[in-house]
Amino acid sequence: MQLYHGSDVIVEKPVLLPQQRMLDFGAGFYTTTNYEQAEDFARKVGDRRESEKCFVSIYKVADFTLLKKDLSVLEFTEANEQWLDFVFENRAGIYSGKVYDIIYGPVANDTIYRVLTAYEEGIIPKSECIRQLKVRKLYNQMTFTSEKALAYLKFISQIELSVRRC
Repeated sequence: MQLYHGSDVIVEKPVLLPQQRMLDFGAGFYTTTNYEQAEDFARKVGDRRESEKCFVSIYKVADFTLLKKDLSVLEFTEANEQWLDFVFENRAGIYSGKVYDIIYGPVANDTIYRVLTAYEEGIIPKSECIRQLKVRKLYNQMTFTSEKALAYLKFISQIELSVRRC
């Protein structure tokens, strides 16, 4: 399986860094199978950090079936109530459940973040949030949360993106 990571730096050797922001799946190294999503994220990171360059780092990882056999994996196949609760707790910094090596599932794009924010702020109920998520195209993310999991990730190459202020 091929995975992508967007940033303003090339990441040949991923490491687990202290969490600076509350993210969907908690602290970890975030990747996706969707190149365009990684490119978009690289540009956002570059803009936020006022970088001159942005990159998409490309990795190979073992077949997902093998990963699930060798590691502790949490997989969400859709944006359902369990996924929403997990994302909400991580983004709020209150998740205290089981720790996994890899978490895989939907990621929200900018439009979806507005729906999640409306739910988090109590503007819409959970049922309406899930209903709105089901009619949107959701991309995926695979988050590596342990050194054991990162060992399965092999750097292949990188693509430098054209600068439009990243």
